Amino acid sequence: MEYKSIKKWPEDERPRERLLKFGAHSLSTAQILAIILRTGGQEKSAIGLAREILMRFSSLKDIEDASPAEFSGIKGMGDAKIAQLKAAFELGRRLLQSGAEDNLLTPSFKNSRQVYEYYLPRFYGLKKERFLCAMLDNKNRVFKETIVSDGTLTSSLVHPREVFRYAIKEAAASVLFIHNHPSGDPNPSRDDISITKRLIETGKLVGINVLDHIVISDGRYMSLLETGYI
Repeated sequence: MEYKSIKKWPEDERPRERLLKFGAHSLSTAQILAIILRTGGQEKSAIGLAREILMRFSSLKDIEDASPAEFSGIKGMGDAKIAQLKAAFELGRRLLQSGAEDNLLTPSFKNSRQVYEYYLPRFYGLKKERFLCAMLDNKNRVFKETIVSDGTLTSSLVHPREVFRYAIKEAAASVLFIHNHPSGDPNPSRDDISITKRLIETGKLVGINVLDHIVISDGRYMSLLETGYI
């Protein structure tokens, strides 16, 4: 049976003290959540509350996406603790985004994996599809990006004329297309494949090479070039 207060635990077992002594990597997910929550609820420690949250939701992503109402059945989870969790997730997201922005001012990619790792923070946590066009110079370095559309990917939203208008204006030698699937499944839809083929055909007409179209989801990606769709 858990102690009511973590303060009564042996020092090396207390999450906060353990983090300071051994580093954050030495903590379990429940222990990290306990530090963020700070206190538990009636007859439960912060660890107990953290474990209850982890049992209620199947993943950290589900915890991040949960509305305040979805925490209502967990005793001890009031507005303050919900705000603490949401703030922690947002801070992590901003760290990822700043890392991508600071990584390279003019990134150059050798394969689709590098494209995925670079752009993943830009799409992390988005609830709707976003289609991005990255413009590259003659040395395959990205020098400019533009968001072509926000919303479900359809031919009406992503029109070749509009996509290449930006690339022509910036005198791009080639382009990369990146968009996300909020569902978590990176497999391209029929619309994804159809739109990509139209973009490639238009690129040939205007003399701008389409290097690839990468579909990103949390933790996975799909290259339409490498999978033979284009």
